[in-house]
Amino acid sequence: MSELAAAPGDGARGGGWLAGYRSALSARDLRLLLGGLAISSTGTWAYNVALAAFVFDRTHSFGWVAAAGLVRFLTALALSPYGGVIAERTERIRLLVCSDLGCAVWQAAIALLVATGGPVVLVLVLAGLTAATNVVYNPAVAATIPSLVGEDDLVAANALNDTIDNLVVVAGPAIGALLLLLGSSSVAFAVNAASYLISAVLVSRIGARSRPIDVTDGGSSGPLRQLIVGVRTILSLRAARTLVGFCALVSFAYGADTVLFVAVSAHRLGTGARGYGYLLAGLGIGGLAMVAAVDRISRSRRLALVILVGALGYCLPTALLAVIHSPALAFAVQVLRGGATLIVDALAMTSLQRAVPSEQLGRVFGTFFAFILGSMSLGMVLAPVLIAALGLNGALAALAFGPGALALAAFPALASVDRESAARAQAEAPRVALLEQLGMFAAAPRPVLERLAGAAREVSFPAGATILREGEGADALYVLAQGEVEVTARGEAGAGERRLRAMAAPSYFGEIGVLARIPRTATVTALSDCRCERIEGEALLAALAAAPPSVSLMENARGRLSLTHPSLAPRFPDAGADHESG
Repeated sequence: MSELAAAPGDGARGGGWLAGYRSALSARDLRLLLGGLAISSTGTWAYNVALAAFVFDRTHSFGWVAAAGLVRFLTALALSPYGGVIAERTERIRLLVCSDLGCAVWQAAIALLVATGGPVVLVLVLAGLTAATNVVYNPAVAATIPSLVGEDDLVAANALNDTIDNLVVVAGPAIGALLLLLGSSSVAFAVNAASYLISAVLVSRIGARSRPIDVTDGGSSGPLRQLIVGVRTILSLRAARTLVGFCALVSFAYGADTVLFVAVSAHRLGTGARGYGYLLAGLGIGGLAMVAAVDRISRSRRLALVILVGALGYCLPTALLAVIHSPALAFAVQVLRGGATLIVDALAMTSLQRAVPSEQLGRVFGTFFAFILGSMSLGMVLAPVLIAALGLNGALAALAFGPGALALAAFPALASVDRESAARAQAEAPRVALLEQLGMFAAAPRPVLERLAGAAREVSFPAGATILREGEGADALYVLAQGEVEVTARGEAGAGERRLRAMAAPSYFGEIGVLARIPRTATVTALSDCRCERIEGEALLAALAAAPPSVSLMENARGRLSLTHPSLAPRFPDAGADHESG
């Protein structure tokens, strides 16, 4: 057992907010991983622009442009539920290198086909193979990051990973458009192939290696069954249905955009199919500009109206592209829309975390991205149909006001979810405030604390009651909210029981057995009437995997364990690694 008062500076570093990023980037392996990811992702976004431009130049068909997007999105949709399983069953660095090399081969083949006038269908087949080969990359990167940095740097490392996602959306399309202006589609494909090769070289130099994990139980049911379970969970929960629906609505509009942008650039702005990249870059810049504001807005308890405004802010400005002929004005509209879509995505996910029970979050988010990819694919399919039936202006209007009307119609359901979420958050606020005082959760973001508060159950003990007994199974953490307890232990030597310490609220105990997966190492007795919050072990492990504790906390835990069971102290695991290995 251990107890630490919440120290104001626990896990913090001096030198301003950039200090955390500098500390994370001091890890050579993380620099190599993120460097490879940034290079290959930038090349991929450049290739997306080149592929759409090449297909339109060769076919002059928006249906073929939609097919170019569908072959990539549907492949990812079909395979993504199993990508994480592959990432766990395979040594991850080797998997990342093999994925990069495979993608480089497919892209080099596309460059050769385009340069020699090969068939469009074969190019799309190779694009599908690229998507299939790349489907394991993101889950493998996400699972690798915790093994490359210490607990104190994990949040910063993940933030850097997210920043790369936003930056490549801006840089990639701009580079793709520039390559098309200076050369040809085949040059853009060749550059993307080279980016994968460079990424493979960088990643191969990473020293850390993962241990493949047997996930037979999770993998034997197959990706389809896993997807169905997630779908049923989302459909059974009104909050999940509503919030995922708003994200899917905006994703549908984005899928339609991948076709509309080509048409607008070619027939409205006079920039040809190559102007497609600049319109995509505008979306990325808008998202980057909104990042800081979204972080502040996400703390609001009333997000329904903000999410609605974000959805309307993304959908409705599409109609302006029917009357705008200036590339600069069109770019400005895209910046506005990019900020709006980030609001919907970020805040809807925050609301999901607040509204969905913690024990069901895994299934909901496991299926979330499948819904997003499916919605994008539907938008890609319908856009060329609407252009053919209504003309470009009619399609722009339909794809602006149709989704906008759906968002308005769904607002009462969204507001109801918001009210229920706010009521739950208000009821759990005292528990969140209690957890915030504990050093164990000093680095935990608010959504993690809220999930823990939702999982906590109040238990009371009269003076003299035994709360935990040495040698019993460890299945929960106890947070002492009121009262005082005494900690005693016989230790592994089996000597007479000795008093280790007394603890007063607010404090916690019981985490060592949960984290180390060993029986209780001490006995905790109530010295006065006590009120505790009991958090199940699995909920605790999930929280520490998302926001690992500070090094000082883990070292104190090891030190306290050494007082009673010194032979076990060297084997005390990190929370995140223990949770990951199951």
